[in-house]
Amino acid sequence: MTVPHISGVELAGNADLPLLIVGPSLGTGVATLWGPVASRIDDLFHVVGWNLPGHAGAEVGESFTMAELATGVRRFAAGVREARATRRPDAATERYLVAGDSVGGAVSLQLLLDAPEETSAGALICTGAKIGETAGWIERAAGVRASGTPSMVAGSAQRWFAPGFLEREPILGTALLTDLQHADAEGYAQVCEALAGFDVRARLGEVARPVVAVSGSADEPTPVANGAAIADGVRDGRLEVLDDVAHLAPAEAPGRVAGVLRALAERIDTAGGATEAETYAAGMTVRRAVLGDAHVDRATAGITEFTDEFQNMITRYAWGTIWTRPGLSRRERSIAVLTALIARGHHEELAMHVRAAITNGLSPAEIKEVVLQSAIYCGVPDANTAFRIAQATLRELGLIDPA
Repeated sequence: MTVPHISGVELAGNADLPLLIVGPSLGTGVATLWGPVASRIDDLFHVVGWNLPGHAGAEVGESFTMAELATGVRRFAAGVREARATRRPDAATERYLVAGDSVGGAVSLQLLLDAPEETSAGALICTGAKIGETAGWIERAAGVRASGTPSMVAGSAQRWFAPGFLEREPILGTALLTDLQHADAEGYAQVCEALAGFDVRARLGEVARPVVAVSGSADEPTPVANGAAIADGVRDGRLEVLDDVAHLAPAEAPGRVAGVLRALAERIDTAGGATEAETYAAGMTVRRAVLGDAHVDRATAGITEFTDEFQNMITRYAWGTIWTRPGLSRRERSIAVLTALIARGHHEELAMHVRAAITNGLSPAEIKEVVLQSAIYCGVPDANTAFRIAQATLRELGLIDPA
């Protein structure tokens, strides 16, 4: 088995947000192709991209199959999750979303098949369960080895973009074509050969995670029929057709692709993607990360037959469904929780969530600002009590001077 070494780049967001792994089209660098989308979803996802062998400076090794390329991306994703875990321990085991254009979409589909326990959903863009014909890919690989990637620029300029794009976006279009011109010929040819053997049409029914197939109405290499076949073949699929878009949708229509990814994030929440047991496990992981093992151990030790179902519900819904949603970071959720507790007078839980806010990255000064803001909108008496509780808690933690 030949597993290529995959390298990549962080595009947007941070480890407080759900992880989105994105992949490029053949001939492009992931930063050039996905940068316009990543900047539009940096509040929702931690966007990390991977590059094809020989593209954007990535190393070239031996030939590989599409499944082996997906394994390389899977190992790359594992490294990303380990790095995220230095900031947030539960991130090492969290599922990640996958998205990709063309061959990047094919790899994402392969990951949904091969790593269902790691992936949560997929956006498969301008791609197919089989792309093109075997003979055509073999012929292209031979041609690139003989003439180099600059020989592909003129034809790709016609295939990649809908009419008028290069006139509207000359800088981005030129950057994408420059990526192609500078791509290593051997790396490009190896990807062609991997695509020649790629065909997972018979396996689409195995994909259980939510999938959105995105097709450009003007895409000739991977027409709308390809996306429709994916959407119809997987268990939970939808088709989105983007008018006046050809083969590089993330560059041609970044706002619309960003909207698709936002909608997909909502589908993960509403369509599941996790069993009840998995949601409970995810909730318990977040609960421990935010409140601390000692607190959670005391709470679980006190569970009785009478309170068991209530505690299970809190872990699944509060921690496994709300605290794991992608729309807010944990520090932002702590601000919301502190404000709500002060407003409703739930002082018995305020000290616990002051500690949680510190864990989630708020400073004592920021907590003070939250209480001051609450004094105006919730009432001075409630803020007075909140200041007393927060001050005592922060002194216990050694974060402010004792009286």
